[in-house]
Amino acid sequence: MKICCVAKSNRATSLPEVVLAIAILAIMAAGIISSFNYGFFIMRLVRENQRATQVIMEKAETIRLYNWDQITAGNYISNDFEEVYDPSAPVGNQGVTYHGQLNIGAVNLNPSPAYSTNMRQVTITLSWTSSMGGLNRSRSLVTFVSKDGLQNYVY
Repeated sequence: MKICCVAKSNRATSLPEVVLAIAILAIMAAGIISSFNYGFFIMRLVRENQRATQVIMEKAETIRLYNWDQITAGNYISNDFEEVYDPSAPVGNQGVTYHGQLNIGAVNLNPSPAYSTNMRQVTITLSWTSSMGGLNRSRSLVTFVSKDGLQNYVY
């Protein structure tokens, strides 16, 4: 039995084929790198949003622990506050600074119920400038506090 080896043609790739292959690889690499950059950007925004939610909830839970006289006094609770992204980091490396405003006012219900004088509406607004892209961001929470609410069970 005779085995025949088929002779392969030795052909080199041409310069236009190499240039086209490199161009395709460059486009794919640029797409992958931009996808990673976008993913890191979105993760940073999500972390900042999560921290903003934590700051707002911390203020809301603090308000719920005050008694009625402290809430209605008007000068006991500070209206403006600031928090940083990472309070345990060294000063200068704490990240984004959140500027907050806390307003306690009358309840705006229509029609006004008889118990509306025993309730207050608490609005907590937080704003910050994102560290990625310099976007102005804000979050807000509106909740109610009643005269005979949670604090009567705590004290």
